[in-house]
Amino acid sequence: MATLLYRLGRASLRRRRLVVAVWLVVLVGLGLAAATLRGPMSSNLSMPGTESQRALDLLAEQFPAASGATGTIALKAPTEGALASPEGQAVVQGLVEEASQLPGVVGAVNPLQAGAVSPDGRYALVQVQFAERADSVTEEQREAYGEVGATAEQQGWEVAPGGEVLAGVPEIGSSEALGVLVAAVVLVITFGSLVAAGMTMLNALIGVGVGMAGLYALSNVFEMTDVTPVLALMLGLAVGIDYSLFITSRHRQNLMQGLEPDEAVGRAVGTAGSAVVFAGATVIIALAGLSVVGIPFLSAMGLAAAGTVTVAVLVAITLQPALLGFAGARVLPRKLRQGSGDDASTHPDAPENRNTFGFRWAGWITRFRIPVILAGLLGLGLLAVPALDMRLALPDDSTAPAGSAARENSELIREGFGPGFTGRLVLVVTGDQPQAVQAAVPQVTQAIQGTPGVVAVAPAQFSPAGDTALLAVIPQSGPTDQATEDLVHDIRATVADVDQVDVLLTGVTAIGIDVSEKLADAMPVYLLIVVGLSILLLMLVFRSILVPVKAALGFLLTVAATFGITVAVFQEGTLSGLVGLDTPGPLISFLPILLIGILFGLAMDYEVFLVSRMREDFVHGDTAQQATVNGMGHGARVVTAAALIMISVFGGFVFFLDDPVIKSIGFALAVGVAIDAFVVRMTIVPAVLSLLGDRAWWLPRWLDRILPNVDIEGEKLRARLDPQ
Repeated sequence: MATLLYRLGRASLRRRRLVVAVWLVVLVGLGLAAATLRGPMSSNLSMPGTESQRALDLLAEQFPAASGATGTIALKAPTEGALASPEGQAVVQGLVEEASQLPGVVGAVNPLQAGAVSPDGRYALVQVQFAERADSVTEEQREAYGEVGATAEQQGWEVAPGGEVLAGVPEIGSSEALGVLVAAVVLVITFGSLVAAGMTMLNALIGVGVGMAGLYALSNVFEMTDVTPVLALMLGLAVGIDYSLFITSRHRQNLMQGLEPDEAVGRAVGTAGSAVVFAGATVIIALAGLSVVGIPFLSAMGLAAAGTVTVAVLVAITLQPALLGFAGARVLPRKLRQGSGDDASTHPDAPENRNTFGFRWAGWITRFRIPVILAGLLGLGLLAVPALDMRLALPDDSTAPAGSAARENSELIREGFGPGFTGRLVLVVTGDQPQAVQAAVPQVTQAIQGTPGVVAVAPAQFSPAGDTALLAVIPQSGPTDQATEDLVHDIRATVADVDQVDVLLTGVTAIGIDVSEKLADAMPVYLLIVVGLSILLLMLVFRSILVPVKAALGFLLTVAATFGITVAVFQEGTLSGLVGLDTPGPLISFLPILLIGILFGLAMDYEVFLVSRMREDFVHGDTAQQATVNGMGHGARVVTAAALIMISVFGGFVFFLDDPVIKSIGFALAVGVAIDAFVVRMTIVPAVLSLLGDRAWWLPRWLDRILPNVDIEGEKLRARLDPQ
């Protein structure tokens, strides 16, 4: 592979104008396709095979008028009992008529007729039915709905529109560019050259542009959740900068050794590029592997992110060499362009400079390896403790940003009716015979009303054919409370044995519980697949058994500690104000399994870039101890810069987006990268390798003969280029 990439790097530099032109044409073409073909993002987290999803599919068939998005307008009168007065009834009637005439609305239900009024006569809930699903509701329709009730507010009423219709796509604004700006500063400090930093950043941005344009161009063909493009942007930008950084750094080292630019680029792509391809492949495989879970929205997220990472790899090994060809010697600091000498030998990129932090850190780590290993294991173990209490759920409006329409609506409903009204359950009774359904409804209603935790059961609504009935169930607790989850299981157990009909429980709350449980069941299987994959891949690369096992165990430490910190901040509220989170709550259901897939790939990045140099020096005659020090000394600076860049990019989504889901994903990724890069890969890994000594690189002969040699360190390439 190294030889093939060596030739590709040289060819890309020599034909740099053609390479740049091709990528620009691809970028413009996909950009035009995205502008014309872009479809709406979906907020629908469907879960085929679950009871709640079967009930939703049945409702869409039997109650087509109710298959569109719904809204709930919460009203609060100036005084108690005002809803019973003629003036109050007139205000409510006026608001209902106003809501009914909104664009896209099928109709609105008067709460005075439906009985959706609080006991004190001060609060009311107006149900609004839209014709289209929430994904298809236009921004103009959403804005008109959000502004309803202006006349009532002028008379002293509080009006808070809410519901799924207000769920919009998270906006990626200019503030996220701060993460990119920090990454650019890190690149300038790392390289000491604006040209090198600019080339690296430009290469990554073109890759992200191509990846995101392609994603949006396909959004009209494949259904994608509103989180999908944000996740793809996070990963595409982070790995795009990192992969370009690794190749540029090796290219500069080659230049300072006196190689011609085309040869320096060829060797950089052949060696660092091999590591980029392998590291990128692990990220792609881990993300694409989310498809094995069998959850459509998660599969789409994983494949979309894998696509942007694929583009980042291709751009790094083709466009980056072309741009480096245009830059020439200007990728080096000005004082190093005219020759080597003392300046070059003391530069951090110089191979012979051993007076750097990386070498000093490695020497200290290997000297105190046992205390370092014990301290690392103990520290990460303590950080992982909060993960034992991790709760998963789909977020409800109670955790929406303070001051948002969704949050105000939730608070007003809770204030007037209780938390259960923000997450009503829907019971569907269906059968082949309408008579059986009508006979079963009173029995089901009585059984549910007697279930602890149920506040009320609304009268049944029957489909036109009479073979399906719909009952609204009001729980006592909120949508994400453990008590509500227990209630869902209790209701399903209570109605499981009703004769001649099927009784299914659904609703947003029940869907969230089903999604969380299915994801929780799939997570151990996926984790096992990822860990097994990491051991196999690293065994191919490093020709060792203990090194892959050590890497997999380090990955598990990273995941456990990341879960613990994320639970402490986002679920328990510890220091949550620092990340702009005002209301803690359960973690989003798909965060753990998504985090495992992404962190696996990123962890393998750092493992490959550090340990491959250690193995390279060991194979060429260094002792295991010295090889460990050399690998850390030469790789620490670049890996540190790469980790800081990723942390900066992910951190931009934490501090500058209000969506708590995006915040939690960005936070978990930033923390995971920090732990894996600085604690696991740059501290525990060299300490363990130093302790293992030569045994770290042992591989049985029979296994060595079976495993293919991927030559990621470019040994065959060096043997061909430097036969002496």
